[in-house]
Amino acid sequence: MKSWIESLPDGWTIYVWMVVGVAILIAVVIGLRWAARNAQFDEDIKYVVFDENDKERMDPEEYAKYKQVMEQQETSRKEYLKHKAEERAAKHANR
Repeated sequence: MKSWIESLPDGWTIYVWMVVGVAILIAVVIGLRWAARNAQFDEDIKYVVFDENDKERMDPEEYAKYKQVMEQQETSRKEYLKHKAEERAAKHANR
């Protein structure tokens, strides 16, 4: 193996780095696409870490936003669970 690598002409390593660079760029694009499709860029996600015990620490506007975001999150979760239950039911109905 060592003699094979030594027999390669000068400058071959740049091609290895280019292939690795392209692979990294492809992985980044795939990751960003996944994140965009799965609502990972939601600016309101910071409100999910709060709970009712944090009410006195928040401004009234922040608390109202917290309640709105949590309601949206709960609705989204219920829709997701409903969709998964329907998929599971359809899968078991086909057996």
